[in-house]
Amino acid sequence: MNSTRNVGAAGDKQGTDTGAASKLTRRQFGMASSAVGLAATSGTLARSAQGADDPDSAVANLTARPPAGFQPMVAPGKITKVEAKGDFKSFMQPNLLWPVADVAEKLLERSMMEFTGAPNLTEAMKHFIHKDDIVAIKPNGIAGQKGATMAVNFELILPVVKAVLAVGVPAENITVYEQYPGFLLGTRVNVRDWQLPEGVKTGTHNNNNHPMKPIQIFNGVSTRYCRFFTEATAVIDMTQIKDHSICGYTGTMKNITHGNVDNPHAHHAHQASPQIAMLYNHPIVTSRVRLHITDAFKIMYDRGPLDKDPRTRIPHGAVYVATDPVAMDTMGWKIVDDERKKRNIPNLKDSRREPRYVRNAGEFGLGIHDLNKIQMKSFTI
Repeated sequence: MNSTRNVGAAGDKQGTDTGAASKLTRRQFGMASSAVGLAATSGTLARSAQGADDPDSAVANLTARPPAGFQPMVAPGKITKVEAKGDFKSFMQPNLLWPVADVAEKLLERSMMEFTGAPNLTEAMKHFIHKDDIVAIKPNGIAGQKGATMAVNFELILPVVKAVLAVGVPAENITVYEQYPGFLLGTRVNVRDWQLPEGVKTGTHNNNNHPMKPIQIFNGVSTRYCRFFTEATAVIDMTQIKDHSICGYTGTMKNITHGNVDNPHAHHAHQASPQIAMLYNHPIVTSRVRLHITDAFKIMYDRGPLDKDPRTRIPHGAVYVATDPVAMDTMGWKIVDDERKKRNIPNLKDSRREPRYVRNAGEFGLGIHDLNKIQMKSFTI
């Protein structure tokens, strides 16, 4: 079963400006534009007025460039969703926390194939990763620290790593990393029997492995991106669909911004909007993040991002693939709001946690925020 549809609706107000507080002021937008430039949704990587075009600047030295002759695939507004057939128990392990490994791999492969048109997972990965790339894979394990309940699943991370290896990237040029050891532990990477292929590296930056010079992106706050991120030429973002107690929603963009900078706490004011959008809209980020894979076997519609209340963690049974972080976060935001509506809980906006940064990112040109313009193909296998 499959379908292609416009996911927006005429009455949906999620992509509509509802007041001055939900939109960047002219001054803020000017600051963002002058600081980091606009990313073109046609696929051209953002270049920065801060110095990306100056070969002697620090930013230029940290702006990634694909291997010669290679152009990674970019598809603005496009999302592929593949969900598992049957009830939740049928494709989950007995603890109902982790997917059956074979099912996770099949969902990943089908989603990547449908997104790219390639005949298998390896060929699909070649649309994003070249054998000469240095690849960093950033999962999210913050809500899996105790019992690995709501982390990106090892069963999805492993086939991603294997696909990158199959492209021809040497194991020593692949790193799976997280912010803290507890977060990586939550993904079960290299814990007991959950081992990555030999030679693939792992690491945690602990908010203190950021050798680059500080840069100022928002309100004069000095910020640095971690070494695993800046030393990679290509980054694969593996994340989830979750409510967030501060910024309302956490998905593709926040995993890359607050999961990589040395001072995430300094970028949480006023619900982290527009900070998340501004931190993402920098050549250091836009030049290297190639692919977003969303592990949605389970989603969290309230009380996130930590898995404190099992009642808010619900089955979803799907994997999403996108190159457009704004479209994916817009869709994730809608999914969370839809689940809240089913339970008669105020939506994120009415809960005073509207994730305005997603709209800000659309204003910066980082992707498509209008639900009526997002094209999502859905498949069930």
